[in-house]
Amino acid sequence: MKSIKQIYKIGKGPSASHTMGPFRAATIFQERTPEAEKYSVTLYGSMAATGKGHQTDIAIIEAFAPKQVEIIWRSEEFLTRHPNAMKFSALNKNNEEISDWLVYSIGGGDLDDDTGYFKEKEMYELATMNDILKWCKENGKNIWEYVNEREEADVWDYLSEVWKVMKLSVEQGIEVEGTLPGGLNLRRKASSYFIKASGLKDSLKRRSLVFAYALAVSEQNAGGGMVVTAPTCGSSGVLPAVLYYLQEYHKFSEEKILRGLATAGLIGNLVKTNASVSGAEVGCQGEIGTACAMAAAATTQLFGGTPPQVEYSAEMGLEHHLGLTCDPVGGLVQVPCIERNAFAASRALDANTYAILSDGIHRVSFDKVVKTMKQTGHDLPNLYKETSTGGLAVNIKM
Repeated sequence: MKSIKQIYKIGKGPSASHTMGPFRAATIFQERTPEAEKYSVTLYGSMAATGKGHQTDIAIIEAFAPKQVEIIWRSEEFLTRHPNAMKFSALNKNNEEISDWLVYSIGGGDLDDDTGYFKEKEMYELATMNDILKWCKENGKNIWEYVNEREEADVWDYLSEVWKVMKLSVEQGIEVEGTLPGGLNLRRKASSYFIKASGLKDSLKRRSLVFAYALAVSEQNAGGGMVVTAPTCGSSGVLPAVLYYLQEYHKFSEEKILRGLATAGLIGNLVKTNASVSGAEVGCQGEIGTACAMAAAATTQLFGGTPPQVEYSAEMGLEHHLGLTCDPVGGLVQVPCIERNAFAASRALDANTYAILSDGIHRVSFDKVVKTMKQTGHDLPNLYKETSTGGLAVNIKM
């Protein structure tokens, strides 16, 4: 497995695969072809189907500025390797192609192509939860300690920066009011939820604040603000909301929060390695389901759970999102995406409570749920995988 740094990418929303990925790809291609007079970019499949709502064209144009870019949309054409495909073409003054590049945005802001350009260093020799639990038992250590042994020393500085951005996205999102861009005229709710929550009694107040924190980050993402993929932009509100709540109301230290981020990152890494976190590939179960599993695992660790209890918590977070479709209305990361972040954050806390009450022994393993999620995702028709051609996307009119 690769470094958990690949799970946590800092950048602007609203989409890791449709905004961050294309911007990064365009930047790389421009650096490779400085002699080009202009560019042409063909977007295929899911990348084209929801690209306008995800500001894919804006990201690409911004990356190539001030040079001219023509964007071609082919939403009906799905390439075999991945549904988020892009072909970049560099053109001379006679409009002749002098270079081209086929690249895929595979989820969480990651890119891949047929040349091996994006091959990353392998950091983890163990790539299943079962093997990691065996390592923890044999060495008497926690999951975050396995991360510490396998990552480079600067990972803790990186996680510290990740946490700063996460906190800022919560705090800024709570203050902003008004409507989100894109045409749905969706009103931001985080600020009002936060104010209303402050007047509630303790137990209801805390859960309501978790909703407010998740909404805050998700709305920042939908508005094109700075967020951290966890594991994607569309699911970026879940983990920050839970960890912010835990630090604010349970007074966990910065060091413990970073350890929680390490464990959560490993959970996301396992899903990404053995299945997918791309909504275009496996539906929203790969995004929100993984985010819930990450937050649940981090929470259970922070409350003193054993590695088997942490695994159980993560398993429930993912299992109970199996089959969740990706059907964004208008191709925007707003409906139903924003609310899903709030409910997944709450569900992560529930998974922690359930796991802590148990002895960690259970029938369905995390590894088996990941395998099932991958199979389920591949069985889903394309209209339920970030194409906005099915589900809520067709039943709710803009």
